[in-house]
Amino acid sequence: MEINGVAHIMLTVSRFDQARPFYHGLLALLGMKPAIEEDGLLYYVGGRTAVGVVRGASQYGDERFVQLRVGLHHVCFRARARADVDLVHQYLRQSGWKIVHPPQEGPWAPGYYSVLFEDPDGIRIEVNHVPGKGLLEGGESKG
Repeated sequence: MEINGVAHIMLTVSRFDQARPFYHGLLALLGMKPAIEEDGLLYYVGGRTAVGVVRGASQYGDERFVQLRVGLHHVCFRARARADVDLVHQYLRQSGWKIVHPPQEGPWAPGYYSVLFEDPDGIRIEVNHVPGKGLLEGGESKG
């Protein structure tokens, strides 16, 4: 068996009213299209995946994301071109969203280039570009 990518990512947020414009703008910029928008739910599709944003339960309304707590560490979207990473960075700056680090190269794969930022709840999101297939090219473990 070999999986065919990630079908969807569901993110629970405590600040849904602030998260809505953040994710509307970001996911549209990434070329994703809204499929569902209901009270407390956004669901965008594109790039062979989907991203859902769900309103958290009211008893957790004061909580924020903690990156090293058990669960999600961060979400990374892979861009098709290095210039796309710069475009996301420009959009974040113009929109006033929190940027953790501006576009920079990283050691994780040859040509790795990324921007790291946070949604209104502090959930870390990255957009990267790796030329070619990067580590996805035949890097599977046969263990």
